[in-house]
Amino acid sequence: MTLGNYFPWDYMATHNIICRNVGVGGVERLVEASLMADEWKKKCDLEWHLGSNHVPMPDSVDWKTVYGKKPFERNLLKNPRPHDVTHEAPPPEREIPGVPTRDDVPPQLEPTGDFAGWTTSTEVLPYDTNNIPPGAVVCYLPQYRWFSMSQQIDLKAEGLWDELLDKFQPDIVIEDWYEESQLDGSIYELHVKLLAADQQTVLKEHQCMPMENLEKYSHNWKRVSHTFSGYGPSVRYIHFQHKVKSKFMVEFFGTLVTDSSVVIKAIRSTS
Repeated sequence: MTLGNYFPWDYMATHNIICRNVGVGGVERLVEASLMADEWKKKCDLEWHLGSNHVPMPDSVDWKTVYGKKPFERNLLKNPRPHDVTHEAPPPEREIPGVPTRDDVPPQLEPTGDFAGWTTSTEVLPYDTNNIPPGAVVCYLPQYRWFSMSQQIDLKAEGLWDELLDKFQPDIVIEDWYEESQLDGSIYELHVKLLAADQQTVLKEHQCMPMENLEKYSHNWKRVSHTFSGYGPSVRYIHFQHKVKSKFMVEFFGTLVTDSSVVIKAIRSTS
């Protein structure tokens, strides 16, 4: 018995099915595997409209895995709310600082939260003494620190494939929200890099380092966003990093971030 008894010859040629004499059970298994692969491909097409968006869909892709990983319209960052707050509610108001105590409890110097999934680091900034006149006695000076959180996303591990990344180059949408803490003129930075397979070569990058208006009080969430499009072939990783500034003077004051996201769209913007 041959596969020709089950498939038309043109179907076999299109789907790269090799015709050979096998047992009945072997034929049935091959038929089932091919039909299942085709069904998973159709599921992906229906889910994200890949065909209508002219996304390359080679048969060599494991479409069952793609469907299971759901790489499109999904936040690829882990733990996007490390401080357990959301931009959909106002940022929490700070408590009025009390009188400093002299006990055995060490002072808080870094933000608190659940930073699982993030790589964190702290940069202590030097004291600013430029505006202090000679001979002045200073009881307290604010000490500023940058608190950095980063993640690296493996795009192929998330379910994307070579032809999609190299030829189609789907839009990559970045979004982040930071608290208007007004601790300083610069309290937030965003650095996003599109990396090659060696995880070192930077193919495209975006930086955002906004300056704050300290002339009037405001305490809201601020949105930052960017879309990568037409970035060229060979992108395999995304490195996402944001930095927030904290201040310690008698007590700790931080800047919160929340709802960070990296989303792959099944479309591409017109260049």
